[in-house]
Amino acid sequence: MSTRKKNPDTVATNSLDAVLLQAQQLMQQLQTLLPSTPPTNTIDWQSTLAARWRRSANALSHTSGYLQAVTHVHQQRMNDLLDVDAQKKQLDRNTQQFVAGLPANNVLLSGARGTGKSSLIRALLGAYTKRGLRLIEIGKQDLIDLPDLVEVLGRHDYRFIVFCDDLSFEEGEPGYTALKSVLDGSVSAVPENVLIYATSNRRHLMPEYMDENLQTRHIDGEVHPGEATEEKISLSERFGLWLSFYPFSQDSYLDIANHWLHNLGVPASEIEGARTDALQWALQRGSRSGRVAAQFARDYAGRYHAAQAKPARTSKSKRI
Repeated sequence: MSTRKKNPDTVATNSLDAVLLQAQQLMQQLQTLLPSTPPTNTIDWQSTLAARWRRSANALSHTSGYLQAVTHVHQQRMNDLLDVDAQKKQLDRNTQQFVAGLPANNVLLSGARGTGKSSLIRALLGAYTKRGLRLIEIGKQDLIDLPDLVEVLGRHDYRFIVFCDDLSFEEGEPGYTALKSVLDGSVSAVPENVLIYATSNRRHLMPEYMDENLQTRHIDGEVHPGEATEEKISLSERFGLWLSFYPFSQDSYLDIANHWLHNLGVPASEIEGARTDALQWALQRGSRSGRVAAQFARDYAGRYHAAQAKPARTSKSKRI
């Protein structure tokens, strides 16, 4: 019985086909890692009011991240933000200067939670959209890309606020250095059409420990903080404008709750009787913030309108 020899050309062809098939499969896998959104330079800023910076999940991207347009922008009105008039005035003035092409500062809004820090920044977009203002949101974990983002935004004619919400750092986080250099300290200048607005519950953006006070020195009657404290202060000091927010009083909390109840269609006679419920709601939540007041108003208004609609449905079913 004779053994049939394989044609060397056929073997080579089959091997080549196998390699090409593997290469094709590999390219398909890599393609799934590429961002599906348009690259940064294709966003239509005339119709796009806000965007998010996203980290790229692959090493083949043309940059370390990309801009993703926000299709449904959270609408906020300045008139809905109560009992923060001083902070609102300063932030609005700084933003007016910015959109007018005048000198303006990066802003750090710090203080009690739920007092309207983030809402104030979002409200600026509605107030100054027609004057070319656009909002870019970046997460703390993506701040390492901040130099790339700033460079991309500098190529456009619009005015951009880079917004980082709830900003705080732990020891050794890479985004700390990137933010610090962009604010004031990099060899490259930040484009004049970009500002950074950040919110934080920490005034100095980093945790403060009791033992750091032991490093404080007294020289010639002057107090000199230790190196750890100086390092933490140095970041917040690079923001040109500081706005501080404080917990609301009981009257302020009730004013905000009443405002939202009115906006949600609860009649004035019913609002007056909601005072006790509003105070109990705040007591259960352990906070009298604007956020808690708005949450109470949504709950109360929902229950009120549901109760008003019940008799109408009952009478209709009886007629049927």
